[in-house]
Amino acid sequence: MSDQHPVVEDDVLGTLVRASTELTDGEILTHDWYAGSVVTDGGDVDLMIEATTHAEVTPLLPRLREVVSRLDVLRRMASDAVVTRFSTGAPEAHELDEAASDLALETIEAAADGTIILHLIDDCGEHFPEGYWPAVHLAPDDGVADVTVES
Repeated sequence: MSDQHPVVEDDVLGTLVRASTELTDGEILTHDWYAGSVVTDGGDVDLMIEATTHAEVTPLLPRLREVVSRLDVLRRMASDAVVTRFSTGAPEAHELDEAASDLALETIEAAADGTIILHLIDDCGEHFPEGYWPAVHLAPDDGVADVTVES
């Protein structure tokens, strides 16, 4: 990494780097976020932090650390929120349990405004079409602010 985009080292979150993509022609696109990953009980979870400088990343780290420390609770809350959002009635306990098993956390995104977005994937492929995934937006108090489907 160049001095222009210094690496951010964090004791809990690991190494965070300014995200970039190399195109087939060799051109490198630099994205407006830092990226990394964290190892959890459920495997590796990608991290995305909406920031373009080390100074923008730093204030978001405490919130992201706190979210990572509570992932078991937040994963279940997120899968329950997805089922509730897309059910026509009150979901039954077995539906919530099934979703908790079928929807895996793939990415935690930290937005500049303090919103955390949990991007889930449908492990069994029965709930969302290929190329689409549910995202649960958490407000700064960890309440569910929105549930969306992204592609």
